[in-house]
Amino acid sequence: MGNLTTESDPIWNDLDWAMGQMLIMGWDGTEVTPQIKRLIAEKHLGSIILTAKNLKSAQQTAKLVQELQTIAKQSGHPQPLLIALDQENGGVNSLFDDNYVCQFPSAMGIGATGRSELAYEVTKATATEIAACGINLMLGPVLDVLSNARYQPLGVRATSDDPQEVSEYAIAAIRGIKDAGIACCGKHFPSYGNLDFGGSNLDMPIITQTLEELSLSALIPFRNSIATGNLDGMFVGGCAISNPSLNVQHACLSDQVVDYLLRNELKFNGIAISECLEMEALSHEIGVQNGVVMAVEAGCDLVLLCRAYPVQLEAIEGLRLGVESGIISKARIMTSVQRVLKVKAGCTSWAKALNPPGISLLSQLHPSHLALSKRAYDSSIAVIRDNEKLIPLSHSIHPQEEILLLTPLVKPLPASTLTKLNESKHRHAPGSQTDAHERWSQACRAGAIMTGEEVFRELGRSLARTRNGKLLHTSYTANGLRPVHENLINRASCVIIVTADANRNKYQFGFAKHVDMMCSMLRSRGQKKHLIVVAVSSPYDFAMDKTIGTYICTFDFTETAMHALVRTLFGKCPMTGTLPGTLRKTRNRTKSRQPWLVEPYDRERDCHSLDKLIKSVVRNSVELPTLEKATSTAFHLPSCGAWAVDDDSPSPDKAIPIEAHFVVRNSSTGALYGFVATWIYPAASLGVIGTLLVDPVKRNVSIGRSLHRRAVRSFAAAGVTKAQLGTAFPAVFLGIPTSTDSDTDTGAVHDWFAASGWTVQFPTRLAILAIPLLSAWSAPDGLLASMQRAGLSFDLVHGVANAGSVEAHVASCAGPDIVALYRAALADGVCGVVRAKCGDTILGSVVFARAGSVLSNAFPLPTTNTATAATQQQQQTRKKTTAAILAPVVSAGREQQALVLQGLALMGVRQSKANKCESVVLCLTIDESEELLHAMGFENVQTYDSLTTSLDCLTGA
Repeated sequence: MGNLTTESDPIWNDLDWAMGQMLIMGWDGTEVTPQIKRLIAEKHLGSIILTAKNLKSAQQTAKLVQELQTIAKQSGHPQPLLIALDQENGGVNSLFDDNYVCQFPSAMGIGATGRSELAYEVTKATATEIAACGINLMLGPVLDVLSNARYQPLGVRATSDDPQEVSEYAIAAIRGIKDAGIACCGKHFPSYGNLDFGGSNLDMPIITQTLEELSLSALIPFRNSIATGNLDGMFVGGCAISNPSLNVQHACLSDQVVDYLLRNELKFNGIAISECLEMEALSHEIGVQNGVVMAVEAGCDLVLLCRAYPVQLEAIEGLRLGVESGIISKARIMTSVQRVLKVKAGCTSWAKALNPPGISLLSQLHPSHLALSKRAYDSSIAVIRDNEKLIPLSHSIHPQEEILLLTPLVKPLPASTLTKLNESKHRHAPGSQTDAHERWSQACRAGAIMTGEEVFRELGRSLARTRNGKLLHTSYTANGLRPVHENLINRASCVIIVTADANRNKYQFGFAKHVDMMCSMLRSRGQKKHLIVVAVSSPYDFAMDKTIGTYICTFDFTETAMHALVRTLFGKCPMTGTLPGTLRKTRNRTKSRQPWLVEPYDRERDCHSLDKLIKSVVRNSVELPTLEKATSTAFHLPSCGAWAVDDDSPSPDKAIPIEAHFVVRNSSTGALYGFVATWIYPAASLGVIGTLLVDPVKRNVSIGRSLHRRAVRSFAAAGVTKAQLGTAFPAVFLGIPTSTDSDTDTGAVHDWFAASGWTVQFPTRLAILAIPLLSAWSAPDGLLASMQRAGLSFDLVHGVANAGSVEAHVASCAGPDIVALYRAALADGVCGVVRAKCGDTILGSVVFARAGSVLSNAFPLPTTNTATAATQQQQQTRKKTTAAILAPVVSAGREQQALVLQGLALMGVRQSKANKCESVVLCLTIDESEELLHAMGFENVQTYDSLTTSLDCLTGA
C-alpha cells in the first residue's frame, strides 16, 4: 500500500474523478441498489458510509463490501473505496452479529474501568472485527469532553468530563484502531460536549463557549490526539457557534473552524469530514448545493450525504457548479484528493478490498474476543454506593424472599438481538412497508406487553435464573406509581429500579424517589424493604443523591451489560468500576483522607476474625483456589530451624524468618477489615508480603494502602533492602493471580501494586498444577527407561539429621522462603524430600507433603477446576486424600533439567499413590517446564505473578 499522489495517475486530472473522491455517501437497504452502483461507476464516488440499515450479519456485510469494491474496480477506480462505519460499542453499533461480532462497553463504560490499556484492547478487537468484514475507516473515537454531562445527548458515548482522561483513553483507542490495520476518524469537532439547544426541530445546537474556553477544556483531547500523528480523519460537526468572538451557523461550513482552528491552530493534516448535509436544519437554511460548496471552501475533504439519492445528485451538481463558477479552485480539490489518497494508501489495497476474510477470521477471533468482552464489562460495572451492604444479594436476601424489578419503557437498541428478531419477523411478512419503530411496536402489541417493556425481560429472567428463586417484574411509565406497583412493593423484600437517563426522562427520577420514600416508610414500620437503583445509561441519574443508599451504573443496557449487572448483583465479578472523570477524582480524594489504624496481628485475639475475613473474600472475589481452603493457621509457619550448611552460613537466628502480620480491625466488634501477612528473612535482607486481604465491603477506602504502607515500614525498620510479593511458603498467596481462562481481569491488581512502587514488568511466574484423580493416571511410556539410561536415581529422606547435602543444594539454588519450606518439611515426620541424584551428586529435589501433616496447614491444597463432576464428588466424600509436591529445585545442566523435573514429579506422584491419596497438587516456578508436566497428565489450576523490587522503590527513596 504505497504512498499514492495525484501525480501518480493522470485520471485525477479529470475533475469528475477528482470530485468523486471528495464525497462520502450511503443508502438504505441491505443490497447494492442501482443508485449506489451508478454513483460509484458513473459519478466516481470514492467513499461509502454504511449504517445499521445496510447490515444484517457479518457474512452479509463482508459480501456487500466485496460487491461494492468489485464495482469500483471494474469501473476503473485506481484505489479501493473508503468504507466507513460507526462502531463505537455500548449502544452505538452499526454491525451486530451474535455469532461473530462481540459487544463491548461504551466509551464511558471503558473509562469506568480505570484502565486505558483496556481501551486499546477493546478498540483493537472491534476494529479487527469490522476490518474482517471489509471496513477500512472507523468513525471514532469520540473525543468530546462532557463539560455539561447531565444534559448532553452524547451521554455514555463520551469517556468523561475530564479532558486529560478523555485524551488518555482516546489515544489508546486510536492506537488500537491503527494496530488493527484500518483508518480512524475522531469526532465531533470542535465539541458536542456542552451544547445549548433551541426550541424547534430546525434549531441547531449551539456552542456558546469562546475559543479560549474551548482551548482550556474541550479542545484538549483533539489537540492531544492530533499530536500523536495517528489520527487519519476528523469529523466536523454541524452545530452552531455563538460567542463574542465567533458567530458560525454550522461548524463544518466555516473556514474559521476547519481551516483556521483545526488546520492552522491544531496542526491537523488528515481528512476533514463534514456533518451530513441532509441534516434538516442545514438543508432547510442553506440548501444542499450551497452546503457542498461551503463545506469544501471551509476545508472539508469529504462531504457526507447519508442516503437520499436525489439529494446526492444535487450535491454532485453543486460541487460541479462551484468549480465552474470559480468559487472552488482546482488546487483546492487536488489538496483534498491528495489527503484522501494518503489515507487510502495507509488502510487498504485491492488485494485486501476484494478479499475480506469475513467469518473465517471472525470465527477464530470470537472466543478470545468474547472473553475480553466479559472481562471488560465485569470491570466496568460500578457500584457507586452500597451503604446497606446489599451486594451480593445472595447474602442479603433469603432465597424464599421476593425481589421486585421495576424497569422503564425504552426502545430497543438498533444493534440488539431484539431488534434483529423483529426485523427477521418483518422480512417474513410479505407486503409490509412499516419502519423499524412501528414493527417493534407491533411486535410488542402482538405479545400482549407494553411498547418497550420487552427490552428488560431478559434481565428479569437472568436475575430469576441466577438466584434460583422468585422474582417479580413489571414496568413503570410516566403515569407514576400505580396500585400494582404498591402491591408488589409491599410483597418484595428488595426492590430494584432501573433508570435510563433520568435527567432527561424526568418521570424516572420522580418514580424512583417516590419508591424510595415508600420503602423508607415501610422500613420504619419494621418491614424488610431494601432498595437498589441501577442506572443503565448515564451515571449521573443519582450519582450525587446520597439518599439512594445502593446505586449501580452499567453505562449501557445491551444484553451483555445486563448479564454483567446480574453477575455483579450476585457477587460473581469484582466490583472495580468507578464514576468517570472528575466524579471519580472527587470520590478518590474523599477516600484518601480516611485514616485507618494498623495494629500488629494478635493470634489469640484475631484468629477467628481472620477466618471470617478469609471466607468473606472468597465469597466475593474471583476464583482463588489456594484461599478457598485456607484458615488463619496457614499464616503461622511450622518450625524451620536453621541448618549449618557451612562456616559462612548465617547464624541460626538470622536464618529463621521473622513473622510480622498486621490488621485493620474494628476494636468495638473485633471484626477484621484487612490483614497483611509478612515475613522478614534477615540473612537475605528480604521482606515478603505473603497475603494482603481487605473485606470486600470495605474496599476502595484506603485499608489496603494503609496495610501496605505499614508492611513496608516494618521492612525498612528491619534493615531490609529487597521486597517480594507472593511466597510459596505458605502457599496461600503465591503472587497476583493471572487470568489463564481470560475470564478474570487482574490488570487492575497489577496497576494497584505498580502504583505502590512495585516493578510489575518482570514477574516470576508460579503455578499450581494438579492430577485430580490418581486412580485414572498412569506414567508416560518410556519415562522410567529414560531416567535409567541417564543414570538418575531417586530416594526419599526424612528429618534434618538425614538431610545430607540437600541443605547445600537448596540454599544455593532457591530463595529463602523455599529454604524455609525445605527445613519445615524435613522437621515434619510425615513429610519428606525426594532427591534426584546421579551417583553421589544431587541434581534436584522436591518436597512431598501429605494432607494431615503439620506442614499441610501452610498449603491449603486446591483441586483442579477442570475436574469432572464425578471426580469432584469423589474428592468431597473422602477427606484428607490430597498430597502435595512442592517447590522442585533443579540444579542439573540444561540437557538434563527436563528429565530431572519429570522424574521428581513422577516420584512424587508414585509416593502419593503409595499413600493412597486420591489426587495430587504440584506447586512450582514455571518457565518452559509447564508443557513437560502437561504431558505427564497435570492440569492447570492457577498461575500467579510473584514480584520482587528494591525497598527504595516502595519507600520513595
